[in-house]
Amino acid sequence: MTRVDFYFNAADRLQVACRLAGKAAARGARLLIYAEEPETLQRIDRLLWTWPATGFLPHCGARDPLAAHTPVLIDAATDAAPGCDVLLSLAAEPPPAFERFERLLEVVGRDDADRQRARGRYRFYRERGYRIDDHDLGGDARDE
Repeated sequence: MTRVDFYFNAADRLQVACRLAGKAAARGARLLIYAEEPETLQRIDRLLWTWPATGFLPHCGARDPLAAHTPVLIDAATDAAPGCDVLLSLAAEPPPAFERFERLLEVVGRDDADRQRARGRYRFYRERGYRIDDHDLGGDARDE
């Protein structure tokens, strides 16, 4: 069964997503960053080109010819990335077909609207019996 991790109180959701993607890649996991909005996908793509500040995290779109050889993929569909172990969702609703991943990472910002949507996702997973681990980023200035 998929393990669900909620990272909440993120000052910057996309920066936290970059850090989590880097950690997953460093452990040898393949990760899909999922978002429904094209603007969010473009923003995370741009951030990954400069993250970390002194390096680069290899990534590409899930439909790119290099996707099979790239540790971090980005797409608006969860079925576009076979072979990924981890799904990092930046969507407002539970992502489709999330249960085919070993882990699901949810990043929650500090604003009330984002928290409210996250509560709905949390209830959704809990009611279906998924194990949920909470990670409060509020006390760490680096959000990690």
